[in-house]
Amino acid sequence: MKRIGFLALLFAVCVSLGYYIMIQKPATVLPVINPIDVQEEMVDPELLRVGQGHKVGKFSFQNQDNQTITESDVKGKIYVAEYFFTTCKSICPIMNKQMQRIQKAIKGNSNVKILSFTVDPDVDKVTQMKQYATSHNYVKGQWHFLTGKKEDLYSLARKSFFVLKPAEAQNLGDAGSDFIHTNNFVLVDGQGRIRGYYDGTNPKEVTTLIADIKRLEEE
Repeated sequence: MKRIGFLALLFAVCVSLGYYIMIQKPATVLPVINPIDVQEEMVDPELLRVGQGHKVGKFSFQNQDNQTITESDVKGKIYVAEYFFTTCKSICPIMNKQMQRIQKAIKGNSNVKILSFTVDPDVDKVTQMKQYATSHNYVKGQWHFLTGKKEDLYSLARKSFFVLKPAEAQNLGDAGSDFIHTNNFVLVDGQGRIRGYYDGTNPKEVTTLIADIKRLEEE
């Protein structure tokens, strides 16, 4: 009887230990996204077959406070990137309302930034971006609204973030530009690698994005 009791106790301990290990198992690591993993229409043709090693390239733009922001300012930091324009009346207001949620979640965390690039720099000069940023209660040093040369903004979007597609027959509110911006938010890690895309108009996906930022911080 004692032997049976001992075995029953041992079994119970093993089951409990196994359950504990199972629930303590770390979450699956976020994928590293390369050009080959993205829809072809979003990617610059010369990068279509790149299957590993992709990182966001160099850039230099002015933010709403007329400060020059480069890739060096986010080196070693996690950041969320988007493309938008200040006069957009369709998806941009929804996206940046959600971006405010992200800013609230990361407020005071110097290791996480937000980069909002314009697709309409002819209108979105520094002063225009300042007004827009202020209306969205931006936190200085954490949320950057970036403008500069159109060709540089578009090149970065097509060769680094993959968030612009060629304009279709009917411009979907893209300020008459050569490209249409998507509703995607892009999550980038401290090594400059893309780790996820999220629908910036979908609150549930933005909630997932906020959780994934924390996951990256724990890597």
